[in-house]
Amino acid sequence: MTGAELKQLRLDLGEAIGQPLSAADMAKLCGLAPKEGADTIRRWEVTGPSGPADKLLTILAMASDRHPILENFNIFDRWDVDEKERPALRAAFREKMRDEIRERLT
Repeated sequence: MTGAELKQLRLDLGEAIGQPLSAADMAKLCGLAPKEGADTIRRWEVTGPSGPADKLLTILAMASDRHPILENFNIFDRWDVDEKERPALRAAFREKMRDEIRERLT
């Protein structure tokens, strides 16, 4: 994930949960220390995150309709899931991701 992609992700996640996210909010989502976390996010918005934070942010991105559901999470396109049910299941999954983000921010 690049710095520009992280900036866009912050906007996309804020839109997905219905409230703008600050750098401090993103730091909280990543489990960063409160004091330095926002500065770290602002730095990553230039250089891009790496390691575990990059992976976590990629997973959290699935809360937004603008980001794909990762292949290893995609249980909806299996042969035993009726095609008519797939859109509703994807929507429910994204809503659960949004709830997870809201919970992490409280």
